[in-house]
Amino acid sequence: MRVDVVMPQMGESIAEGTITRWIKQVGDTVQRDDPIFEISTDKVDAEIPSPSSGKIVEIRGQEGDTVPINQVVAIIETEGAATGTAPAVAETAAAPAPASAPAAPAAATPAAAAATPGRFVSPVVKKIAAEHGIDPALVPGTGAGGRVTKKDITRFLEQGGATAAPAASAPASARPAPPSAVTVPHFEPGTTERREKMSRMREMIAEHMIVSRRTSAHVQSVFEVDMSHIVALRDKYKSVYAERHGTKLTFTPFFIKATCGALKAWPVVNASIDGKEIVYKKALNIGIAVALDRGLIVPVIRNADELSLVGLAKRTLDLGQRARTKQLNPDEVQAGTFTITNPGQFGGLFGLPIINQPQVAIMGIGGIKKRPVVINDAIAIRSMMYMTMSYDHRLVDGAVADQFLAMVQHSLETFDESLL
Repeated sequence: MRVDVVMPQMGESIAEGTITRWIKQVGDTVQRDDPIFEISTDKVDAEIPSPSSGKIVEIRGQEGDTVPINQVVAIIETEGAATGTAPAVAETAAAPAPASAPAAPAAATPAAAAATPGRFVSPVVKKIAAEHGIDPALVPGTGAGGRVTKKDITRFLEQGGATAAPAASAPASARPAPPSAVTVPHFEPGTTERREKMSRMREMIAEHMIVSRRTSAHVQSVFEVDMSHIVALRDKYKSVYAERHGTKLTFTPFFIKATCGALKAWPVVNASIDGKEIVYKKALNIGIAVALDRGLIVPVIRNADELSLVGLAKRTLDLGQRARTKQLNPDEVQAGTFTITNPGQFGGLFGLPIINQPQVAIMGIGGIKKRPVVINDAIAIRSMMYMTMSYDHRLVDGAVADQFLAMVQHSLETFDESLL
């Protein structure tokens, strides 16, 4: 029997998707939930799982094709299955649980997310797990939405059925820049240049950045923050977070917590412009920019002010992992009200980012570096950081922006230890 594989609808407002890569080809045998192709929309990139086990007998959509939702892009031939249409849709959870399980074994995909309790587990995986007495929630899942595939659990068993403990994150000042999968162009003999088509994601990033520069009157402010207190708190509690909460304690949750307090005091920074109206947002939905080898994506932590520091730590790591493994749901990259980006993780002093429309401000976090500074007329070595904000001068004045940043600065330098 044959099963149609269709272009899934990755969100209410999305009417089409672009096929960026076929992971499987005609003639390949696939298991249910195996990733078979990748798509890119204006909101998210995703791996699309197979709706059924069988053999791929036809591919109708080619790489680079933009296809309407529900259009057939491939056909799988199965045994004993009824003919029909089975949309290949990445699992979408209304309120995805943060991934707090340990990191994957070295042989697994580096950024694979661990399966979250309550997340879908296929019958095949359940059977294998039951036969070996394994909790599927402990198996790192590389399938869409963090699903555990047959390959994942087989690899897990081959590795001895144990995952590595989460590694403690090094301070930003000592952490090397993560490896980047840079494509080195090949030049044919006698040629001096090479041309290739932009990826769909790169096209959209280029378009959004140009639109933002044309829309907003960009102005920037730069503040210097003494991060010595935060560095000391993180050093004190990072092992506690790993052992007690099963998650890393990075600097990002501190930035989010401090930012939420300032956004409540200065709601105009958490607003947008619609024509001649100012739209104030009640929710504090903080976008966290994640660098990918193919571009940039901004997953959103909704109602970030309602989360504890532990909750923020788990949520940021979960979203970052799934962003890098193309497992984000469309809702997780929408409705942001303020964005934080961290170019400092790559060693830079600071950056002046472009506003993420329709927001009116974006914060840039610089690298944390030890420098000599003057404190009470004496020179001391402190962990210092530059913090920037680009803001839309149509709505946010310089005085407001600077007072906002001053509040974030004060919150970081005097961070309440009881919040940990």
